Amino acid sequence: MAMATPIRYRITSLDPASHLYDVSLTVDSPAAGGQVFSLPAWIPGSYMIREFGKNIVQLRGESNGRKVAVKKLDKHTWQAAPCKGALTLHYQVYAWDLSVRTAHLDRTHGFFNGTSVFLAAHGFEDGEQVVDIVRPEGEDFKRWRVATAMPELKAKRYGFGTYVAPNYDALIDHPVEIGDFALATFQAHGVPHDVVITGRVPNLDLARLCDDLKKICEAQIAFFEPRSKRAPMDRYVFMTLAVGDGYGGLEHRASTALICSRADLPVKGKAEQTDGYRTYLGLCSHEYFHTWNVKRIKPTVFAPYDLRQENYTSLLWLFEGFTSYYDDLFLVRTGVIDLDNYLKLAGKTVTGVLRGSGRKKQSVAESSFDAWVKYYRQDENASNAIVSYYTKGSLVALGLDLTIRIQTRGRRSLDDVMRGLWVRYGRDFYDGKQQGVPEDEILAIMEELSGADLKRFHDRHIRGTEDVPLEDLLPAFGVAYEANVPADAKPWLGARIGKEGGDAKLAAVYEGGPAMLAGLSAGDKLVAIDGLRVPASGPDGLLARYRINDTVRIHAFRRDELMEFSLRLKSDTAPQVTLKALAKPVAVLRQRQAWLTLKGR
Repeated sequence: MAMATPIRYRITSLDPASHLYDVSLTVDSPAAGGQVFSLPAWIPGSYMIREFGKNIVQLRGESNGRKVAVKKLDKHTWQAAPCKGALTLHYQVYAWDLSVRTAHLDRTHGFFNGTSVFLAAHGFEDGEQVVDIVRPEGEDFKRWRVATAMPELKAKRYGFGTYVAPNYDALIDHPVEIGDFALATFQAHGVPHDVVITGRVPNLDLARLCDDLKKICEAQIAFFEPRSKRAPMDRYVFMTLAVGDGYGGLEHRASTALICSRADLPVKGKAEQTDGYRTYLGLCSHEYFHTWNVKRIKPTVFAPYDLRQENYTSLLWLFEGFTSYYDDLFLVRTGVIDLDNYLKLAGKTVTGVLRGSGRKKQSVAESSFDAWVKYYRQDENASNAIVSYYTKGSLVALGLDLTIRIQTRGRRSLDDVMRGLWVRYGRDFYDGKQQGVPEDEILAIMEELSGADLKRFHDRHIRGTEDVPLEDLLPAFGVAYEANVPADAKPWLGARIGKEGGDAKLAAVYEGGPAMLAGLSAGDKLVAIDGLRVPASGPDGLLARYRINDTVRIHAFRRDELMEFSLRLKSDTAPQVTLKALAKPVAVLRQRQAWLTLKGR
């Protein structure tokens, strides 16, 4: 449908303490048979039906000052009665989910994704969308600013006013943060990058953060465009909400929304690099890499998205797993972390993957396809039934990278595959060439771009459930793979312990472990071990007085029934994997250097 004028939105809040955004949407030439509107059911990057429509309240329509009836057609779709002249919808959105996926609003700040607040006007999705972001009234909000990568139309940078997107897909891909946030800017290959931190963070070292992010961003830009060093966006925004305890991120085409613990952020005057700060930088690196991988290089089913229902793909091991591999890899390649810390992070990932028996039952391709109902809806049996396409996907990427390097004697690597995918599918994605990566051709594409024979690897470790043979691959790069059960292993129940009120509760029971063999189940509340009360903090203190192979008597409540179990204590047999750099012959060290350093460093 041709559009003479854009769709116009206005968003503000009459009272942020109510957690309600007040939104209006105007269509100048509504459909003659009655204009239809809908809200997405999910947000790209988070593969679960979220039912955003449930947060819409008090929706009404008007035209020329007269009420227009609006009928709800399904859980996220509405239709206005036919009218002459411009049609305006007025509605409120409840925003009290402190996550990167939805919307949040109170007197301290506001955040929203377009998928949560902007109804799509059917037939007008391909045309221009204009948004007027209005400051709430009151002295408390005088210092508030706006952070978003959405282009300004009639607004100053960081100011309230009018913003514009070329279409609905772009509109919902620019999250917005409003509040009194900390702000710094750095340039990465000529592109301004904003760092926005919301929340109380005493003595925040923004200069150090910008310096580290600049190294990562410039390296990733040059990785995909080694000649031109041209970024795919004109501007980028890192928007972070710092809280007491939190972690998460969601990618967008020119920005990312992040949540972290304030303790993870760097402190002025303290030079040491904490584990938390490394984790936060890895998260930033991950979401930034998504600017290319999944925001522009996409599976066919995402080109375009169908936001009304699930979009199934078996390739999330590539789009999330490869990204999870490269996020920490860029930290070590840029020198933001050292080799020992990189290998420590990689070893931790391997250990985590080997912990779950679900990896033997579900391939990363199956995990990708089932993300909508399994990975994003994990229950107490998840560790026994599924595998993460993030973590095992990152090991698949590592294994592929090393395999390609070995087969081609260092002439090619997974880097060549990623750059080839970028040139073929990503570079022109938003320039009218929306072509996705074909599901059934990914093996042939990777083999073509790498020059390696990858069928066996693909069948065993991507379509199959075999562990990636890192113990065989890493020595060629001067890295020792050590998998050991700790010599001082303590007696173990074979369960993950949670807390409910004043009780220790079995949150998960591991397949084949002592608890499962004894008949205990997830959800059981531990009462006593050999007549001694189990504290809410868990049984570790009591178990410390026992030896492996001792038999204990456990009392636990299942629902409202007290039950007794005889349990033979075992050690945790899941291996702890340690990766260590070795002093090897020069040829091997060169291989490691080619893998773990940037060209020119």
